[in-house]
Amino acid sequence: MKLYTRITLLTKLACTLCIVLLCSVNSWSQQTDSIHISLKSRTKKTSRIPEIKANITPYKPLFMTVGGSGMFGTSSTSSTVPKTATVVPKDKLLSIIKIYPNPVEDQLNIILAIGKDGTQTTIKIIDLLGNEVATLLNERLNAGELTKNFVVPNRINPGIYFLRVIAGSESQVKRISVL
Repeated sequence: MKLYTRITLLTKLACTLCIVLLCSVNSWSQQTDSIHISLKSRTKKTSRIPEIKANITPYKPLFMTVGGSGMFGTSSTSSTVPKTATVVPKDKLLSIIKIYPNPVEDQLNIILAIGKDGTQTTIKIIDLLGNEVATLLNERLNAGELTKNFVVPNRINPGIYFLRVIAGSESQVKRISVL
């Protein structure tokens, strides 16, 4: 019996020693809420933001700087150009102002502005694949705002087409629907 009591005593002692050892380790024991004052100077962690070293010009919106006008191109002074008149830039040969009615049944009306006298102008109807379906106009036109009326050819099936207007070296394409 003496052996049995020695083994139990040794086991109890070993268990107690392990518990004391594990409780003294900081990772296993609960830390007290106390302030630790240290004389060592701590280095502050700084977050490093990456720097882009490139010559990039900053973005400046145009709506605030165009001709000294206000936001979105509106100005506080009254405009000298009437709202119904269309201003054609001097360097532009062609400006399509309006195509009506759209969708088209049998007659197509185009209002366009030509910038130079005697400009060779061509108006073509093109399908979605880029094939020329019909040529509505091929002649020299005078400068100014012109209204042209065309009868849509019967051979054009209902669908979506493009109207290509070529004046000199400039070209504009608009979408039309034919009923």
